[in-house]
Amino acid sequence: MPASLGREALLDAYAIDDRATPSVRMNFVTSLDGAATLDGRSGGLGNADDQRLMGVLRALADVILVGAGTVRVEGYGGVRLPDEVAEWRVARGIAPQPPLAVVSSRLDLEPGHPFFTDATVRPFVVTHSAAPTDRREALAEVADLIVHPGDAVDLRHAIDELAARGLPQVLCEGGPHLFGALLAAGIVDELCLSLSSVLVSGDAGRIATGVEVPPQRMRLVHALPADEMLFLRYTREQSVGG
Repeated sequence: MPASLGREALLDAYAIDDRATPSVRMNFVTSLDGAATLDGRSGGLGNADDQRLMGVLRALADVILVGAGTVRVEGYGGVRLPDEVAEWRVARGIAPQPPLAVVSSRLDLEPGHPFFTDATVRPFVVTHSAAPTDRREALAEVADLIVHPGDAVDLRHAIDELAARGLPQVLCEGGPHLFGALLAAGIVDELCLSLSSVLVSGDAGRIATGVEVPPQRMRLVHALPADEMLFLRYTREQSVGG
């Protein structure tokens, strides 16, 4: 059986060559039969190796992007990288801690949620100008808002805004609806997929859901076996038939 992969090996395998160019990197785990969750949560599919990879991807990111549903279901609080990881980032010209950014159209998150109260760095809320004014005002007390004019979130605008604020390397940790929306916007540059050695069946959803989009061909960068997991890294190519 393949041994676990160490942190240094993972840092090399997932290194970002061009940190200045904005990029959206997705990180998901799935079962062998394509389930995105186990008992309603993605965390049930992972193990210690998958958690180590998540830590490495966070160490390489400028900002961590999640959907509001993922914050509620997965119990996101503040993300704080270990001190040695923060020092590693600083030595490479990266801020010690990556902020979190949550995408929400209805703004149905309370300012007292641990996502805000436990944040190591002031987080971001990505929304639109038609969202309830009172909710925007309340969340503006605990987060920086990225507001797109109109009645819908514009994810391309959000990514551009984050890059303009010095956060070009975006790590998206879900959920499936946000992944689908990013695909629809045509701004998914990379997928880091952990394949878990379990079969789930049932009615669990896929890692991406939403409107149908033209097939996007991806290029396999590596397939790394680690104990009971297989770590797959893909980067974007042109659309199928494009």
